Amino acid sequence: FLHWRKLNLNLKPMNGVWQRAARILIVLVCASQLAACMSEALDRQAEQIRQQNEEIARQRKDLEALAAGQQIQDQKQQDCRRAFRDYFDKAQLSTNRDETIALYRQGLQLCGEDDVAHYELGRALVDAGRRGEAEKEFEAALKINPGFAEARRQLDAVRNNR
Repeated sequence: FLHWRKLNLNLKPMNGVWQRAARILIVLVCASQLAACMSEALDRQAEQIRQQNEEIARQRKDLEALAAGQQIQDQKQQDCRRAFRDYFDKAQLSTNRDETIALYRQGLQLCGEDDVAHYELGRALVDAGRRGEAEKEFEAALKINPGFAEARRQLDAVRNNR
């Protein structure tokens, strides 16, 4: 910043009023320069804050999406536990073929991503002579788990015995 003494102004010949006026003018010019610098710095800071707020909002949205995805995943797990408890386990114990098929279908409505349930339903359908439906169930099991060798073997057997 400028100091009035560094300006080499020869203020001595001026009377006291003019000296004070010159000093005030110098102070006002310096204050004006300082205000302009501060305004520019404040503008930069305001822009940084705006960008940070945008980033925070984006991250908050990402977190909310993750939380929603976690809730969906938790619900799916809960549905699958219920499918096992109420349907798949009972189907394994059932000696009635039609009841077994019905229980697997009901369980798969809750937990359609269980490859073993599709496989077991396919086996029950083969036993019932419903090879076309069984083929679809073995395909569903393989779509979920392409490495499911027994489902592949059963599917090939169904297709070869048409």
